[in-house]
Parts: sequence; structure tokens; C-alpha cells
Amino acid sequence: MKYEAALAALVGVASAREINLYSRHVAKREVPQEHSHEPIVQAVNVALKLDNPLEIQDAIFALLGNKAAAEGAPNVDNLDCLQQIVADQAFTNSKAAGDVDGQINAILFRALERNTGSVGLASVLCNQVAVNPEIAAITQHQDPASAEGIAGNADIELAVAIQISLLGGDPTLALNSATFPPGELGDPTGAGNTCDDANDPAGCIFTLNLLTPAVDEAQILAAVAGQAGAGAGAAAAAGNAADAGAAACAAGAAAGAADVADAAGAADAADAAANVNVQAGATATVNIQIFTGDLGGPAPAVVSSAAERPFEVNGATFLNSGAALQRSCAIQKNACANAANSGQLEGGSQQCDAQEKACLAASAAKVRRFAKARRQASLDFGSCGSPAIQFAEGLDGRKEASFQNVNDADFNHGSALNIAIIADFTCQRLDSSCAAPADTVQACEGAAAAAKAATGQAAADAFNQALGA
Repeated sequence: MKYEAALAALVGVASAREINLYSRHVAKREVPQEHSHEPIVQAVNVALKLDNPLEIQDAIFALLGNKAAAEGAPNVDNLDCLQQIVADQAFTNSKAAGDVDGQINAILFRALERNTGSVGLASVLCNQVAVNPEIAAITQHQDPASAEGIAGNADIELAVAIQISLLGGDPTLALNSATFPPGELGDPTGAGNTCDDANDPAGCIFTLNLLTPAVDEAQILAAVAGQAGAGAGAAAAAGNAADAGAAACAAGAAAGAADVADAAGAADAADAAANVNVQAGATATVNIQIFTGDLGGPAPAVVSSAAERPFEVNGATFLNSGAALQRSCAIQKNACANAANSGQLEGGSQQCDAQEKACLAASAAKVRRFAKARRQASLDFGSCGSPAIQFAEGLDGRKEASFQNVNDADFNHGSALNIAIIADFTCQRLDSSCAAPADTVQACEGAAAAAKAATGQAAADAFNQALGA
């Protein structure tokens, strides 16, 4: 972590707290966590106040739910976008002041998880495009126990790292935007594994060692290196016949996807085509939005290409597929609500909410498939097959649920109640008997760390999804 190196600078620009403006809202919340990254919030609040045309009382309101946020931002109509608005204004102000640290903090703030009412509930994404492309490139972390968080938080951290590196900052600071270990779904307290302490200037998520990044420094440095080499690689590819062949393959894959009648088959084919685009630098494009609901009109296409920001929705571009798909669903919801409110669509706007949930569910499944395809394309398990871990009852005759590798031919360990035993064994096996490459072993160690931060099926899912297994 490079957090300690940045802490003095972050705290040094913080002004006197204005806790009285919002403390009564925080005190009444069941699951507060908005003060977890306090130095980032403080720094952004200072930058926001340099020029605050919407008279937002404090940056902290952007991390609350909409009901509480409205009291601190009465001039903001679209409260789903308040976090982006605050980050965007803070970035603009910092840029005008020549303050690179302020710009970095604005990017980090944009990526912080926003409060929701229960464990596993994702927050709504902003459906507007930010003024600054550096902010537009980022969406907020989602609850780490949610499907959206599992699928997209790693991409968010990599996107933050790339934007920080483009400013000349230390890209590993992106790790400080990460969120907590996943909580238990159905937790009646709604608290999960969070913390909230406005009196901890270092940020309680750091002080209590609760920060749980979805990526590690090696992945960040690889992503930044790949970003830096993208332009040169694209120029070289223009005159390369092999790359032209790759483009043809991608175009064929995309065309094949369109010919598949079965929806699941089409989704998998689109994933394959999109993955070829990303991996080969091809020029073909493919729509990865597979949701077919059409109340108020169809969800806009999410076009995957080999562009620097490879996903596009109605002209807005994104670094990760999850954010693009969720933007598509949000646009459809707005169109549906407008039609319902104007009388063009019977049945009221509540059906638009239900449609958006269905669209997001389809998007989450799509993101998981696409992420899995990318990981499987890049990870080599050596001489062994899948290292997937299962969580089930009856393993080894146990009555209680336990963990064990699905592939017991290559990973022949008995079951265990603690996933750490199975995960560590799997990584050791990949390194030794399987002779897997070092990057695969390193990815396995990251997957093991993610699994140890969760429990039960969520732990097995975290491990498997991290490896595309």
C-alpha cells in the first residue's frame, strides 16, 4: 500500500469539519460507512468548496442514500449522479488550481462505494456523462457481496489506476478506493463488514485493516503498462497482415454471434467476439447487451470494440463492461418512466423499475461471463484442469457444508471447513505439480485472499470468479 505516503498530503488540505450539517442524518442510518475513507472525502470537500455553483453543503452527502443526500444537495435534481457531480466539480476546481493531488482525490472519491440499505444491494449508477473524461471513466464500487461488485469492482480499480497514471500519479493509489470484505447476504443488521468513524482522520477502513482491494499491485502495473503500450501497438498493427487476420476472425465471431438463435448461445458467442476484440486489437464491433425487454423502447446497444475505452453506449465510452451495461439499463428505465408519466405507456412507472432490475440481472450475468472469458483467455493452468472450489454438504461424508476442489484428479485434497486450506493447497499445486506460469500462481494467490475475506458459497464464488474457473 502507498496510502501512508499520501496521507499527510490528503489530511494537510482538509479544512474544519462541517459535521453539524449532516451528523443527524448519519446518526439515524442503520448501515453507515460514508466516513470510512475520511481523508479522501476531506480532500474532495476542500476542492469542492473552491467553486460550488450547486451549493452542495458537503461532499459526504454524495455517499449517502438519495433521501439523506437531498437535504445536503437541494439544488441537485438527479441525486443518482450526486457522487459524480461532486467528483466532477472537485476535479474541475483542482485542475484549474494546478493541483494534481486534488484531481487524484476526485478520481478516488468517484470510485468509493456508496451507501445502500442492505448487504448485497448495489447502488444505482449515474445516467449522465461527466464533464471531465477522467471522472467519466469511473463508476462507484458496489457492495462486494453483490453480483455487480463481484463482477465489476476489479475493473473499477484498474480504471482508477489508469486515470491516475495518466495524470502522472502513482497508479497503486487506486487500491485506496477499494471497499470492505463482503458481508453475509441476509444480514439482518445490514452492517456487513463496514466501519464508519468521522473522528478517524486516517480513515477507519485503513486503520482497522478492512480495505479489501479486488486487484493487487501487479495487476495494476500490468494494466497501466498495457494502457501505455496500446497506442504504439495499434499503430504497428495497422500495417500487419496478421492483425488483419485477427480482425477478420473477430468480425466472423461477431457475425456468428448474430446468427445464433438461442439467447444463451448468442451471449456466449458475443462474449467470444468481444474478447477477441480486446485481446487481438481487432476493428470489428459487437453488441454485448442481450436484454430483450422493451417497455419504453429497447435498452441501447453496448458496443464492444478495440477502442482505448472499449465499451460505448449512446456515444458515452467506458473502460469496463459492467458500467456500460448498467448505463444502458438506466437509459432504458428513464425512457420507460418518461413514456409512463406522459401516458404513452399504461401501467405506471413501477413496471419500469421492475424492467430495470431484470436488465441489471441480465447485465450482471453477462459481465460474469465476459470477465470469465477474459480471465480464461489469459490464465494457463499448466498441465492441470480447472482449479474450481465447491461448497456443498456431503463432501467426504460430512453432514455440514465444506469446501473441496471439483477436479479431484488434479487437486486431490480432502474437504475442509476453512476455504483457506483448500485455496492455499490449490495455489501450491498449480505452482508445483501443474507447473502453471508465475502469473497464474499469482492470480491464484489473489483469488485465495479474496476467498478468505468471505464465507460459505460467497467464498467459493470469489475464488472461482477471480480465476475464471
